[in-house]
Amino acid sequence: MFDKFANIFRIPDLRKRVLFTLGLLAVYRLGSHIPTPGINGAMLAEFFNQNSGSALGLVDLFSGGNLRKLTIFALGIMPYITASIIFQLLTVIYEPLAKLQKEGELGRRKITQWTRYVTVLLGIVQSFTIALTLTNTSTGSSMVTISRGAFIPLCVLTLTAGTAFIMWLGEQITERGIGNGMSLLIFAGIVVGVPKGIAELYDKVQTNAWGAFTPIAVAILIAGMIAVVAFIVYVERSERRIPVQYAKRIVGRRMMGGQSTHLPLKVNSGGVMPVIFASSILSAPLLFAGMSIFGSAPLRDTKLLGPLFQYISPGEPFYELVFVVAIVFFAYFYISIVFRPDDIADNMRKYGGFIPGIRPGKRTADFVNDVLTRITLVGAVYLIIIVMIPQMIISGIHFNHLWLVGPIFDKLPSWITNGLGVTFYFGGTSLLIVVGVAMDTVQQIESQLIMRHYDGFTPKSGRIRGRKSW
Repeated sequence: MFDKFANIFRIPDLRKRVLFTLGLLAVYRLGSHIPTPGINGAMLAEFFNQNSGSALGLVDLFSGGNLRKLTIFALGIMPYITASIIFQLLTVIYEPLAKLQKEGELGRRKITQWTRYVTVLLGIVQSFTIALTLTNTSTGSSMVTISRGAFIPLCVLTLTAGTAFIMWLGEQITERGIGNGMSLLIFAGIVVGVPKGIAELYDKVQTNAWGAFTPIAVAILIAGMIAVVAFIVYVERSERRIPVQYAKRIVGRRMMGGQSTHLPLKVNSGGVMPVIFASSILSAPLLFAGMSIFGSAPLRDTKLLGPLFQYISPGEPFYELVFVVAIVFFAYFYISIVFRPDDIADNMRKYGGFIPGIRPGKRTADFVNDVLTRITLVGAVYLIIIVMIPQMIISGIHFNHLWLVGPIFDKLPSWITNGLGVTFYFGGTSLLIVVGVAMDTVQQIESQLIMRHYDGFTPKSGRIRGRKSW
């Protein structure tokens, strides 16, 4: 294994890419320790601890803990993700934008440029909302150390500039580094919380937080995490292979084709993107819950909107139901963008390929589409299981809050409705992101190694040889 890691630094281009990626991730972590001017960090941390069970924890996850400290990167990449979702939806329902996307590299550059503009606009709106929240809450005077008139524009300028800089970092990593830049930034923000999570779990063991059940609970928790990681790796590497046969044809004086291969369709082709998209959509309205428009009370405390924000809080049945539906929707939506069955069928027909028993052309496209529909549903169910099981363990699902039928669920065990109270950083969403991004990055590094005639990380990767034996 150490030999294989050493191979990374023997290749100049790969070494440069890896070091470039690590350098930009270090810059991102450095910015995570620079606070926004005018913030009382101790009072802000106390405010977050009081609202740890609310949606702030979910929003803080994607900012890598920066929102809790309100650093210059407090918004994270959430505005960019939201802007990307908006334009991906528009390319499906707005024909001129769909045509622009099909124009090739020039069209994609225009859409990317518009996505950047919308990201900055969303950053302004969200930072303004945060500034109003901090200056209008009952503890706002203690969380902000400067006047409201000076803090609001300063907060908007600082957080928006931080968002734009993070967007630039992610694009640079994707273009000149290794892996997907935006996913790696989320990955880095989650991983840095692992030591603190382990320390909190150790404190629970030391204080015997769950009584006599504490050692068993910790053992079950650790075994469950290992099992979930193994399950994620197994499903992420699973694929449905459709056999493809290529007919023999003469090209010049050579006989081409006549070989059997397969079309690999991954069970979870969308990776972590459906979960990220769903989380981002659900967390967006919750940012406005702390705004104070009607007098001095935040929106979440008003009689009109308070119950609505309560229903869409993490752990509530309605929130979890919408989350599940959003994951299924974005799983199908993402696969519809990535895979085009018609294009696959056309390319297969051009090169003389066909699926045994299926006519080329439209029949092939329909067959591929049917297979994609079935395995995408399996992938969506897998994502739901990965997200919901840790949710049940950590905070439970508050079935007893349901209207009219809530008292019926009071008879359920408390760990179902309230969870085990484990404040561990690796929930379902974060665990899926960490494992998925790590696997994608390792796969890209491995492909670079194999392309240059080096052994990959996995035993089955083999060695690619040219005509000569190297």
